[in-house]
Amino acid sequence: MSLEGRQILLTGAARGLGAVLARHLAESGAQLVLADILEEEGRALAETLGAQFCQLDLRQPASIEAVASQLDGPLHGLVNNGAIATGIGGIGFEDVDIDVWDKVLEVNLRGSWLMIRACAPALRQSGSGRIVNLASDTALWGAPNLISYVASKGGIISMTRSLARELGKDGIGVTAVAPGILTTPSTEYVPQERHQQYETGRAVPGKQPPEDLAATIAFLLSEAALPLTGQLLPVNRGFVFA
Repeated sequence: MSLEGRQILLTGAARGLGAVLARHLAESGAQLVLADILEEEGRALAETLGAQFCQLDLRQPASIEAVASQLDGPLHGLVNNGAIATGIGGIGFEDVDIDVWDKVLEVNLRGSWLMIRACAPALRQSGSGRIVNLASDTALWGAPNLISYVASKGGIISMTRSLARELGKDGIGVTAVAPGILTTPSTEYVPQERHQQYETGRAVPGKQPPEDLAATIAFLLSEAALPLTGQLLPVNRGFVFA
């Protein structure tokens, strides 16, 4: 899928899934703007790919607005990949610290909404804006002992559908993808039992590498993806179906 001539902003780009997506989108010809709170790693990757880098703190509205203000020209795609996913599982809902709950929802859900709000003018300007939100299949099957993350990703799914209707009149497509457990550093803390549940429960058994998502997301960022607006794609090798 060629993304030649399309400017794409990717959050959470410095490592893990974000870095895999950045490399694939660069190979697809996209003009990339990478954003992450991890400045050193993010700048290094951006330099390698010939991309622009912006430091981004998704908990700070001013930081989000600053990133949007640095965009040069129309924005053709926004990938809301930045999220807190590590060190928040394995805890029953009654034992989750309120501050942790607030932080996860601020980054994962509110941060994605604020990114869309800040980038909306540039997306409209392009005439073919596309937004891809990273959800999770944990929100589809109701993963236990992960309540703040599951709630945030369920919110992403609902927000995607609502915004598809609000932004459709501007020719902007909004979709979400829901992967399962990926083979990235952010899932290393997950108990082996949960990994095994995924690996044996998938229609295509085994592990799921982050590269699985790259081509799907690249397509969703293309002009051809507009008919899919509002849809959730569980890109999880058949662990759960939508």
